[in-house]
Amino acid sequence: MTKPNTLIFVDLTADDPAAAGEFYADVFGWENDPRPYGVFHRMVPGGNMFDSDGNETTIGNFHLGIHKAANARPHPDSEGVAPREMAGPGRKARVWILVSDDDSMEAILARAEAKGAKLLWKDHFWHEFNGFNASFEDPWGNEIILWGKGGAEPQIPAHFTQE
Repeated sequence: MTKPNTLIFVDLTADDPAAAGEFYADVFGWENDPRPYGVFHRMVPGGNMFDSDGNETTIGNFHLGIHKAANARPHPDSEGVAPREMAGPGRKARVWILVSDDDSMEAILARAEAKGAKLLWKDHFWHEFNGFNASFEDPWGNEIILWGKGGAEPQIPAHFTQE
């Protein structure tokens, strides 16, 4: 293999993809692209990725999919197959979102909580990856982690937890 396999996007599960699409559009400012409405919603953040020097590249930002629990598409059977319910409590995939320079974790958390999300934690710094982070659970049980880069000499507020 001379080229790596490429991650193109990640799906979240919802029993109401249309409502979940509206949630993510409102919380993050992404485009809600139903394909088709209520079955699969592609969340499009827009913009392009940046290289290590901070220059914008021609590579578009990743998309996030939201599929319907009762009929996870694509699948060869147009009616879908079991399981047809949401995942229960416990560990599952987490989605990490890099917070834009023109937004803030506090503002995102406030918008998410106003739309029914549950705050899991905030005000934490992870030394291993030099980043500030917070997390919420969306109304469908999906865990979202917000990430902010620490920079060359991060200033960690005294009230933050650290590891």
